[in-house]
Amino acid sequence: MLAVGWLWQWSQWALHSGEMADLTQIGASLPPLREVGSADLTVVVPACNEAASIEVTLNSLLASTGLRLEIVAVDDRSTDETGSMMERVAARVNDGGFAGHRLKVLHIEELPGGWLGKPHALATAARTASAEWILFTDGDVRFAPEALAYALRYAIAERADHLVLMPDWVVGTAGEGAMHGAIHALSAWTLRLWRVADPKARDFLGVGAFNLVRRSAYEALGGFALLRMEVLEDLRFGWVLKRAGYRQRVVLGPGLASVRWAGSAWGVVRNLEKNLFALYRYKTPLALMAAFGLLMQIAWPLLAIAAGGWARVAGLATYGAIAGLYFASRKVTRVNPGYVLVYPLAAGLFLFALLRSTALALGRGGVVWRGTLYSLRELRAAAGRFW
Repeated sequence: MLAVGWLWQWSQWALHSGEMADLTQIGASLPPLREVGSADLTVVVPACNEAASIEVTLNSLLASTGLRLEIVAVDDRSTDETGSMMERVAARVNDGGFAGHRLKVLHIEELPGGWLGKPHALATAARTASAEWILFTDGDVRFAPEALAYALRYAIAERADHLVLMPDWVVGTAGEGAMHGAIHALSAWTLRLWRVADPKARDFLGVGAFNLVRRSAYEALGGFALLRMEVLEDLRFGWVLKRAGYRQRVVLGPGLASVRWAGSAWGVVRNLEKNLFALYRYKTPLALMAAFGLLMQIAWPLLAIAAGGWARVAGLATYGAIAGLYFASRKVTRVNPGYVLVYPLAAGLFLFALLRSTALALGRGGVVWRGTLYSLRELRAAAGRFW
């Protein structure tokens, strides 16, 4: 049964992954933007202690061509040089260094009760937006000059309300590549990217690096005030929009947006610390059931191969299907299919990350995010459905 399940996932990706639009191929032929009185797009960039990357991110945004940007950079209680770097870039913009674009900096000194830091920063910045469209991104993303114009033109042409551009996950070590490959393979069981555009399908997506939304849709839903205690605010944002009936699109664009999510395999585990227990809505039995299922995913094919006979055939078919999935999805994941050779090890490390995320949250009585502990009681009370 496990082999049949993986073979099905492989076949779906092989048949349908080519249906996803690639902005690098069609972007230049999309209808041009109409003239508006002010900015074409408001870009919200929240950052907390992102001194290592924020200046590069802002400069890449300011190098955007084909549209006019209103950039709102939010220094969210940073204790490093993030805020001063934002102000330095803004001073250059105000001196006329980047014609056509505007940059303003907001400084948040205190976090109100009942809010997580990032949703509060996003909501605060969005209230100042003047453009018809808002892009919510992160302080460590790099953009190609044509990326935002292509994305906005595609969203308008498709009459979309929400657009996710899949970023390149920059991989610097073999451990990162192995982890990214395993995570993408496992996510194939719950997410069919080509079905996100189907209003009847349950599939949805939201990505913190690139959530482009029509401002009228954002405001009609109540904005990030609706997600004020949501750790997975980007993914949940996509869920809320899709369930409300808004038109959602996911596009590819190799080289248009990139982010280095972690510096090693252990870095991936650390980054998943706040996310995985949240994914299961802080329900311990549900998280443990998921961990048991993942253990079976890893161990059962290996035991079958060791057992011999027809069981070995099923075990080998399982790993053959996983390898096929790595190849079929490489246009989306940009992960070297060769990392399938260490899939069991990477999936085992992901299992450890899930158990670690659950244990730390239970032990601390909450989730630590950017140095702030958020109560598990409050998080559970505010957690909505995902599936």
